[in-house]
Amino acid sequence: MSVYLSHLLLSHFRSHKRAELTLDGRPIALFGPNGAGKTNILEAVSLLSPGRGLRRATAEELARKPEALGWKIKADVAGSLSHDIETGAEAGQARNLTIDGKQAAQTALARILRIIWLVPAQDRLWIEGADGRRRFFDRMTMSFIPDHAETVLTYEKAMRERNRLLKDQVRDAHWYDALEAQMADAAARIAANRRAALTRITEAQEGAETAFPAADLTLIEAESGDGLSEAADYAQAFATSRPRDLIAGRSLIGPHRSDIGAIYAAKGADARQCSTGEQKALLISLILANARALKSDTGAAPLVLLDEVAAHLDADRRAALFDEICALETQAWMTGTGPELFETLGTRAQAFEIRETDGQSMIVAP
Repeated sequence: MSVYLSHLLLSHFRSHKRAELTLDGRPIALFGPNGAGKTNILEAVSLLSPGRGLRRATAEELARKPEALGWKIKADVAGSLSHDIETGAEAGQARNLTIDGKQAAQTALARILRIIWLVPAQDRLWIEGADGRRRFFDRMTMSFIPDHAETVLTYEKAMRERNRLLKDQVRDAHWYDALEAQMADAAARIAANRRAALTRITEAQEGAETAFPAADLTLIEAESGDGLSEAADYAQAFATSRPRDLIAGRSLIGPHRSDIGAIYAAKGADARQCSTGEQKALLISLILANARALKSDTGAAPLVLLDEVAAHLDADRRAALFDEICALETQAWMTGTGPELFETLGTRAQAFEIRETDGQSMIVAP
């Protein structure tokens, strides 16, 4: 059974003073001029999953200006189990979350909604730094293993404490032992989770009939502890690396140094060497594979957020993407500058026009 948002309400969020959508589970096409507030709606939906959303914004940055009164997102989740989610922040306060009227940790969201996304900022994923690729792949991993987010946070917290000792040139081993044991346990789980996710993505691409090219993914772990898998192995590696780390003032090995490689399978070409269009097609292929694998695992496709994706595809590939989305029975949220980009969807989708009027975004059902 599909899981989808049946109602979404935004209050003083970004450019939206108030926005409300009533939805029926079909894909959603949001169209309007650049700057009208389309991506802001996708960002709001992305905040119904753990983390800082598709822009990685702080709570303060999400508040509508100039009022800066705080912001709120309310969503009704429909499907096998219904839930009410409310998240937001008062002015100057940290973000809060309630699920069905009870305070909850952000990690609880991953057990209710699986949300994946592709935004224009990721178009350069294959040619920029490893940090972005790790975040991209860790979100994929979290979609399969919700606890992965908490494991990564545990590792990063312990690593920050270790890095503080390294910067202060602390050499007493006793100060490091407990932190490194915590890091090692989390590192082993992070590595195992990433490998499991890689297997699921690979399986979801094999034999799939799609207009988008398959990507052969690899985990590059030379800087993260090549060949390590057990917590004891990581603990030994951290201890052995301590002299080098003291010189550098930071931890030089661990899963925070991993990278993701991708090969355009049909051509045998490294993604970094592919054209801009080919790189985009590879990213779309991975998002679709992620969605197929999740549907196979859980029985319900995730919500898929695709910002300005239609503008980068020719008419045939755009139609193919829409066909795949509808076949997945996913509530995909898509943005574009004009309704003509979504013509081939017809009645298979709900469409809303987004306009900017008097300094605020407005939603109009065409």
